[in-house]
Amino acid sequence: MSVLFDHLKLREVELKNRVVVSPMCQYSSRDGFANDWHLVHLGSRAVGGAAVIMTEATAISPEGRISDEDLGIWKDEHIPFLQKITSFILQHDAIPGMQLAHAGRKAGFTSPWNGDRLLSLSDGGWETVAPTAIPFSGSTAVPVALNTEGIRKVIKDFVAAAERALKAGFLVIEIHAAHGYLIHEFLSPLSNKRDDEYGGSFKNRIRLLVEIISGIRTVWPEKYPLFARISSSDWLEGGWTLGDSVTLARILKEQGVDLIDCSSGGILPGVSVPLVPGYQVRFADTIRKEADIPTGAVGLITTAVQAEEILENNQADLIIMAREMLRDPYFPLHAAVELGVDIKWPDQYLRAKKKL
Repeated sequence: MSVLFDHLKLREVELKNRVVVSPMCQYSSRDGFANDWHLVHLGSRAVGGAAVIMTEATAISPEGRISDEDLGIWKDEHIPFLQKITSFILQHDAIPGMQLAHAGRKAGFTSPWNGDRLLSLSDGGWETVAPTAIPFSGSTAVPVALNTEGIRKVIKDFVAAAERALKAGFLVIEIHAAHGYLIHEFLSPLSNKRDDEYGGSFKNRIRLLVEIISGIRTVWPEKYPLFARISSSDWLEGGWTLGDSVTLARILKEQGVDLIDCSSGGILPGVSVPLVPGYQVRFADTIRKEADIPTGAVGLITTAVQAEEILENNQADLIIMAREMLRDPYFPLHAAVELGVDIKWPDQYLRAKKKL
């Protein structure tokens, strides 16, 4: 039997295999609304056999968008089309998941194919926020340091977004606390220079994330899982470390987080990262073992054999795939054939299951 196609139960949600479609920005929304692109993009990966289909980083507020074309969940009007998407995903025996995000000081850009440029206020941009008034780079705006009222709003927005995600039919939510976006900006000492209760010590720097999770757990059903994506390391001296991630994961487990999605980097530009196949798997392995919490492995995982080995070696509980899923929406169907596992195909595709 293949471990990649073993079931996994998280709370009362059962995953049919260990393949998760990672959140991947599509930059295809207007005013945060999902549309036919999102239905086809996410729906095709449900047809393709993945266990969990995650939305892209979904903004909890207009100012939390990476770009002006990001998906959003900041108003009730966003819910109806998302319900259409979750309904389709569920029809194909997959679990719909939503990643909730706030881009912080990395907000307010155009999409990559529209220049990936900073939007000016006169061009539809907005004022960005961060723990401290330090820009991400020389080409980005100086953010406004959040005051206590602003922090309270961020927490309230995350909780309200979780409530809307539930109404929209999602069964898993993931808090985006990685890649240099707002929550990660609070976690990392490289971007958080505050001297109040949200800065300085490790306990203070993780406070925002802990309070967001605590708030979400008051509205997110006990029966549904909650994931957290973190940057396991900043890859920089003086930054967030793998040891910090282990300590954080232990705390998040107590707060009601069910799985850590173990990514890395993003807090500063130009950081040297060894981009080799599976380069982040060691983070999932270490956090899983030392914090005793399920983890998801990400980062240049592209083959069925590679994914299978990670699971066989008990380095992670889920394989969370991004670019390979863009290249091949049907990766799980193809992986099952390669690994000699007979899995259910959509009835409409059965005639193609076996090559003549």
